[in-house]
Amino acid sequence: MKDIDVIAVLQDPVRRRLYEYVAAQGREVGRNEAAEAAGVARTLAAHHLDRLAEAGLLESGSRRLTGRSGPGAGRPAKVYTRARVERSVSLPARDYRTAAELLAEAAEEAGLDAGLCAAARRRGESLRGAAAPCGGLEEAMEVLAARGYEPHLEGGEGGEGGEGAREGEGGRERVVRMRNCPFHVVAERFPPLVCGMNLALLEGLIGVDGPVRARMDARPGECCVVVEASKDNEH
Repeated sequence: MKDIDVIAVLQDPVRRRLYEYVAAQGREVGRNEAAEAAGVARTLAAHHLDRLAEAGLLESGSRRLTGRSGPGAGRPAKVYTRARVERSVSLPARDYRTAAELLAEAAEEAGLDAGLCAAARRRGESLRGAAAPCGGLEEAMEVLAARGYEPHLEGGEGGEGGEGAREGEGGRERVVRMRNCPFHVVAERFPPLVCGMNLALLEGLIGVDGPVRARMDARPGECCVVVEASKDNEH
């Protein structure tokens, strides 16, 4: 199925709500949960979820949602996660990915890491404009969401748990992780170069002198950069 046909699958509003919900969770989602989130019947949700899986937008599997195993544990339920395959449509056809990979290869071979990071930081500052550095993690999440990073909060009171949250004096520190890297394809081929560029871009975007800071903390399946409270602003 061509990318344009795959994206057309999301034209149905129910199907799109189901896709957006599953994609936002960052984990396996069962049919009952997805149906409830989208406000539709389970049978209708199952139909659309399977259609999304057939199109390659979701990946499906099965597991016991009760967490139990052995006799009496019940049958495995079908679950869904967002597919890692990237889809894009350009009319007329464009090939920016190849250009980006060639530029990254040339920059890496020429040892232009520092220059690239400086340019990325300036671009982040330009995107922020006259606005002050982000005033807190919630504001930083809004900025990151607008750039397509799909941020989520880990640790702290009421936040998500996870190995990315670190222990602090007041409990688990809150850390903003991002489920999407806008530079994922190029970062896979040139990780030190592109991840360093990404960090510098976010430093410029959220600021380096405010109450939050960006730092490297790579984890499989997520962006290599996290955002947390600056040490100088912790209580």
